[in-house]
Amino acid sequence: MAKSSGPPPIVFVLLFLLLAGGGWFFFMNKPATPDASNSPAPAPAGGGVPPVAPSAGGASPVAATSFAPPASVPAGTAVRVDGSTSMVTINLNLKNGFQTKFAGTTVDTKANGSANGIKDLVAGTADIAAISTPLKPEDQAKGLAAVPIALDTIALVVGASNPFTGGLTSAQVQDIFKGTAQDWSKVGGPAGPIKVINRPEVSGTHQTFKEQVISGANFATGPNVTTLDRDATTPLLQALGNNGIGYATFAQVVNQKTVRVVPVNGATPEAANYPYKRQLYYAYKNPPSQPVKDFLGYATSPDGQKAMLAGN
Repeated sequence: MAKSSGPPPIVFVLLFLLLAGGGWFFFMNKPATPDASNSPAPAPAGGGVPPVAPSAGGASPVAATSFAPPASVPAGTAVRVDGSTSMVTINLNLKNGFQTKFAGTTVDTKANGSANGIKDLVAGTADIAAISTPLKPEDQAKGLAAVPIALDTIALVVGASNPFTGGLTSAQVQDIFKGTAQDWSKVGGPAGPIKVINRPEVSGTHQTFKEQVISGANFATGPNVTTLDRDATTPLLQALGNNGIGYATFAQVVNQKTVRVVPVNGATPEAANYPYKRQLYYAYKNPPSQPVKDFLGYATSPDGQKAMLAGN
């Protein structure tokens, strides 16, 4: 029998094992390709106020830009703030704190409603818009950005002389403002028509209440509904009488003696489980001017946050 001229089979086995092992070693030591979906997002430079996540309603997040607290501000610096009536007290407290801390500065504050504040910001007649709703995509497309300033609650109020003295469920509140409950007896009170006092559409509080309370549906209309011509809380409270119900930022009504705050789902606005809460913002044009940077840096600093709560 002739001998085989090729290598013995064991040689092929050893060669196969060598090649397979080398390939495995190369694969296991290959540099990993970064996975953007698992990589942590970069933190905003300098810390500061973090961005707010979009709400379930699709609201856009605020800008991640942070503002450093200013060590000094040149005398003659002027800042114009306009917007939400819900932020009147916040704006005034920050104005007083800023002007006291930085001598020779001026902060002019107005309260023509969130929508008008945005219009003035775009037109250049305001430097900062105080807004009680997140920026819309069309506002961002105009180069606007925003930072969160404070948390707020929207309170339901009735006149002090209103015979309805109980609380409401969120479903009952919805029924009242959608018009399916037009008598106090339908929500646990004595018989009598419910008069609804509504804020105008220009109001950021109107827009937030519409989304949170009636899920974006239309407010009731008819003879039992009064919609105010301007976004102001004092006329709303005066219009309540003994059968009206309206809504306002809690800070503006908490110390009022002529009205009573209505609990919702058994909770008052001070409670953690109260349902109608929102974020308040300062909007600005991007890139911000130095006076805007200085004011927002102060507003979001510990000193500014303390000043904002002055008198509360």
